[in-house]
Amino acid sequence: MSFKKVLTGNHAVSYGAMLSKVEVISAYPITPQTQVVELLSELVADGYLNAIFVTVESEHSAMSACIGASAAGARAFTATSAQGLALMHEMLHWAAGARLPIVMANINRAMAPPWSIWTEQNDSLSQRDTGWMQIYVESNQEVLDNIILSYKIAEQVYLPVMVVLDAFVLSHTSEPVEIYDQEKVDEFLPPYNPQYKIEPGNPIGYGALAAPDTYFEFRYKIQRAMENALDLFEKEGKLFGEIFGREYGLVEEYMMDDADYILVTTSTITSTAKVAIKKLRERGEKVGILKLRVVRPFPFEKLRHVLSGRKKVGVIDRNISFGHHGIFYQEIKSALYPMENRPPVFGYITGLGGRDVKVEDIIDIYEDLKKRETVEDIIWKGVKL
Repeated sequence: MSFKKVLTGNHAVSYGAMLSKVEVISAYPITPQTQVVELLSELVADGYLNAIFVTVESEHSAMSACIGASAAGARAFTATSAQGLALMHEMLHWAAGARLPIVMANINRAMAPPWSIWTEQNDSLSQRDTGWMQIYVESNQEVLDNIILSYKIAEQVYLPVMVVLDAFVLSHTSEPVEIYDQEKVDEFLPPYNPQYKIEPGNPIGYGALAAPDTYFEFRYKIQRAMENALDLFEKEGKLFGEIFGREYGLVEEYMMDDADYILVTTSTITSTAKVAIKKLRERGEKVGILKLRVVRPFPFEKLRHVLSGRKKVGVIDRNISFGHHGIFYQEIKSALYPMENRPPVFGYITGLGGRDVKVEDIIDIYEDLKKRETVEDIIWKGVKL
């Protein structure tokens, strides 16, 4: 029987990994991720989870251990944040290039210096070209669900997945979360049985030198796997809904049916934006929200379909690519570029370093979007100078 339990986002990650029957966990504690691996170590020690917990001296080693475990055919898991994710960078390329379906939770934390432990998306988005799929979640229930869903997709396309949640807004905030019956999870997520794995008596070469006449094709196949994953996110997300009652897709639409103006959001800013949109709708404003859930692979066609014909689109970024723009703003503009009927897109940056983003701030962004005629490079909201 499934049951509900009040969990922090970090512990929702832990329960998601337990329900997924991960076999090897390797992690190094870093604020605000620490609670994830603390609980997993207890679940392993107390016999609730039949897994090997590997203690290591750094995040680079944590990912290295997961790579070895996954290459040997085990379902591997880790978690990290910010500077820890940056330290893993070399091994992230290795995990994707070796086509290993590792799942990692990254608790979004602003990068230092100056030191910060609060939320911002630059840590995960700076890794978006490593070959990892990325999912951004809004609630603690989504945290647990998407750990399970990630393994189901990763093990079909042989690519790793990063499930990304906001520091403190989710990681240390408690919400009721449904914990599913293990038999139902097993029905959805069968044991991992890779086509190739390192095993005694079956010598196969892994990670060998690839000359220019073969390397190119390895990269082509990673891109094709990413493209194939787009349909899997929709297919498996629908199946997840049929089994567990919560369906997931590449994006989530909120009050968009008749909306002329769209705010594009990710993660927990979406929850705040939903309250703001309700207030705006009561005033008769035709505005909706498009929540971007899956960032890699990027859902080009889905975005073109749902944003076509709108009057204006405002993208709210809790990140920045220095010298360019907000990262989601860049990517959405590039997605819409081929469209003849593309709407003007405006980019707003707010909430960096965990700066609070309130309902009033979202309403202010909408009102600015509605009256603005000229597209500027960056529209800053909340800077105190």
